Amino acid sequence: MFTLLFVAFLLTDILARLWLASRQLRHVQKHRDSVPAEFSDRIGLHSHRRAADYTMAKMQFSMVEHVVEAAVLVGLTLLGGLQFLDMQLGLLIENEMLRQLALIGVVLALMGVVGLPFSAWRKFRLEARFGFNRVTPRLFAIDTLKTLIVTLILGTPLAASVLWIMGNAGPNWIWWAWGTWVLFNFLILWLFPTVIAPLFNKFTPLDNPEMAERIHQLARRCGFSLSGLFVMDGSRRSAHGNAYFTGFGKARRIVFFDTLLSRLNTDEIEAVLAHELGHFKHKHIVKRMFVSFAVALGFFLLLGWLSTQVWFYTGLGVVPQLGRPNDALALILIFLAVPVFTFWLTPLASWLSRRDEFQADRYAAQQCPPDWLVSALVKLYDDNAATLTPDPVHSAFYDSHPPAVIRIQNLKHG
Repeated sequence: MFTLLFVAFLLTDILARLWLASRQLRHVQKHRDSVPAEFSDRIGLHSHRRAADYTMAKMQFSMVEHVVEAAVLVGLTLLGGLQFLDMQLGLLIENEMLRQLALIGVVLALMGVVGLPFSAWRKFRLEARFGFNRVTPRLFAIDTLKTLIVTLILGTPLAASVLWIMGNAGPNWIWWAWGTWVLFNFLILWLFPTVIAPLFNKFTPLDNPEMAERIHQLARRCGFSLSGLFVMDGSRRSAHGNAYFTGFGKARRIVFFDTLLSRLNTDEIEAVLAHELGHFKHKHIVKRMFVSFAVALGFFLLLGWLSTQVWFYTGLGVVPQLGRPNDALALILIFLAVPVFTFWLTPLASWLSRRDEFQADRYAAQQCPPDWLVSALVKLYDDNAATLTPDPVHSAFYDSHPPAVIRIQNLKHG
């Protein structure tokens, strides 16, 4: 019965994704030759068509990627791939902890190998076609290797800890495992700005006294403690521009992509940062963190129940082994299966995110003239080739930010 339920949800997932993607393709193509009135004086028809073509190319690519991912999922579960790997590793490795860690590692490696051609194609063909990619094959290989090493260094102790807790902490293992996950997330937040991020990019202090003073004044007005302003060499990998906050407590810093600084003036930069500060003012970051922790707790509670149910394993093509731990199997299966059943929560998450973006926009409009943020957004839409005419249904389902036209109208008219 569970197998039929899983197959039904998986097929519905795939068909829904393809239907939404086809809607997006048709809608963007239909409006390809007409710039929305709100942008007609700032974005030319050539740029609008480029954004449409970029959006459609990404959508077509994602449709293929989703189908391949679904095929890999079926191969690992219903077609016996995970069962085969578990049996073979059981013959090769006697130590139970090492066997379970190896099983998790092999599955992640397999999924990474499947995803690698898509990542390479996205960078060297799709992004390069529209002038965004600046990653060389050598840098791509180095980044991939660094990512693998960081994942092994940080992920192996986490996986080993959770597996040990599942096997040795008794009935309350769920709470210990969840606490370990929470601590791990705080560790990553602490390590990312000063240890992890510098492995991939170069960060230098912002060398613009006027802009720095404007930003510090804005931060003080907003009651935001700031430890530093840094510029990241984002142009080394992409032509896309961005800025972000990182760290927590007194170690919070603002990071600008150099590509962003090259396009926006000081007024626009201040407006963009006012928007980001709006997220902090409304405690969006903290709220999202607590939501993620609550979701993680739900995940562990679900894992605690499903890991004891034989039908959960057999329904996904795996026979649990008697006389040895099946904790790694349970972890892998729930990571593979849960997204299939929770796909329909995507519109809710998207709506909540868009609500936060509107709040942050309103906050930014209170800190500086709304036209500053409008001007910055128009430049970012243009530079990043973001479509101005998304399909309403697709946008409502997926988009974490409001559609461009609605967002600009909201800023202009309050």
